Amino acid sequence: MIRLDNISKQNGTRLIFIEASASLQKGEKIGLVGPNGAGKTTLFRMITGQEEPDEGQILTDRGITIGFFSQDVGEMAGRSAVAEVMNGAGPVSEVGAELAQLEAAMADPDQADNLDAIIERFGEVQARFEELDGYALDGRAREVLDGLGFSQEMMNGDVGKLSGGWKMRVALARILLMRPDVMLLDEPSNHLDLESLIWLEQFLAGYDGALLMTSHDREFMNRVINKVVEIDGGSLTAYSGDYEFYEAQRALNEKQQQAQFERQQAMLAKEINFIERFKARASHAAQVQSRVKKLDKIERVEPPKRRQSVAFDFRPAPRSGDDVASLKGVHKRYGSKIIYEGLDLLVRRKERCCVLGVNGAGKSTLLKLVTGTTDPDQGAVTLGGSVKLGYFAQHAMDLLDGDSTVFETLENSFPRDNQGTLRTLAGAFGFSGDEVEKKCRVLSGGEKARLVMALMLFDPPNFLVLDEPTNHLDLATKEMLINSLSTFEGTMLFVSHDRHFLAALSNRVLELTPEGIHMYDGGYTEYVARTGHEAPGLHA
Repeated sequence: MIRLDNISKQNGTRLIFIEASASLQKGEKIGLVGPNGAGKTTLFRMITGQEEPDEGQILTDRGITIGFFSQDVGEMAGRSAVAEVMNGAGPVSEVGAELAQLEAAMADPDQADNLDAIIERFGEVQARFEELDGYALDGRAREVLDGLGFSQEMMNGDVGKLSGGWKMRVALARILLMRPDVMLLDEPSNHLDLESLIWLEQFLAGYDGALLMTSHDREFMNRVINKVVEIDGGSLTAYSGDYEFYEAQRALNEKQQQAQFERQQAMLAKEINFIERFKARASHAAQVQSRVKKLDKIERVEPPKRRQSVAFDFRPAPRSGDDVASLKGVHKRYGSKIIYEGLDLLVRRKERCCVLGVNGAGKSTLLKLVTGTTDPDQGAVTLGGSVKLGYFAQHAMDLLDGDSTVFETLENSFPRDNQGTLRTLAGAFGFSGDEVEKKCRVLSGGEKARLVMALMLFDPPNFLVLDEPTNHLDLATKEMLINSLSTFEGTMLFVSHDRHFLAALSNRVLELTPEGIHMYDGGYTEYVARTGHEAPGLHA
């Protein structure tokens, strides 16, 4: 359906693609992977014609429809969310618009002379609208929006009043309702809660078109894709299978290439040693010459390209008392909405509690109460003895000084530590080389999140409270964070929609329900096994 044929692309001095080729066939669901900056978004932009390759060509089958979802959603205002979604539904929305114009024309006295022609055209357009299932469009749009977490009130309200994250969901709903022949989805899992994410997985599983997508959620990728295309060093490499298979296959390929490289290096060293030893002897001149020619002809094996990942040994957290956080008889409401009524909760040392609950259940409010960011209307919240609190929230990223560089931010926070240690810390969180000289104001959401996390974990607290810590993190940084936190000796209370993160780190689940908190011993995996669902809003 789409073929990339020997494409090359350069941005400034940086080569992004070098004679790269790949294809997307009917029924394929491809995950596009690669380090940040490898060219994933550029590839989408070239397929949709927003950019051209410098060399090579992108071939698209005639007549196919392409729906492209990106993080840049553009302006939305003046319409309801449901109307905005229906407006982007492809041919059916255009036919619907013409139908509405013809209805108006039939009622317009000034158009009386053309009434026969209008009625005839109306019949044609109405037949086409029915053929495209247009009368069911409103219901289908609402079904998609409902799946993505919208209430009826939000569907009917002005889309312009929604936050950026909800506007992203509207833009995504528009593509899903369109059901094009090919979907290009750039990070569709961002800004979705767990229930919406699982709904989207099921929707894409039932979608019979071709799909090319990026995502920083490995569980989501595993359940949706059947092929991986990796961008690395300017080339595109395809792997059949899901993300887990790709990771295993890539590791195996690296191991084989490393072994091949080492064997060749040993052979070359032996040959070079022979040449050096005997090059001055006339009796060995012919042999030396023969070996020199042989070396010139040998095609060199390259060592495998290794993903840069810097390990960092974090300092151990100081010990806290056994009772870390206690909530007794807590009441909390916002206006007329009651969030908590008489809430009792005790978080103990070394517990890693993940908090689950549908939208509006009070997950972030619980974290704010525990950290003292918001006060209860009634009741008491107390932290135990020797508790040193670290709180990661989305607003923490706004507190960075925009005029300071990444390195200056680390230096200002830890003036007693040497430059080498701080550079290693920066590298562990994805800031290598000149990236440490970036000003905080130009950092992306993911880069800010990584910097805030580095500041928090370098001098570790013994009680970590994390509100969606993985929201902007790429797969490699998430893995590094999971590895770091798995050896963390303190206590954790966290909210996340990343199931890999939940399963890897939790040992207790707090499920917020209208009836109160349900507590489950054992981590997220045990919770799923016990309840039969992956999120509180879903039931088996």
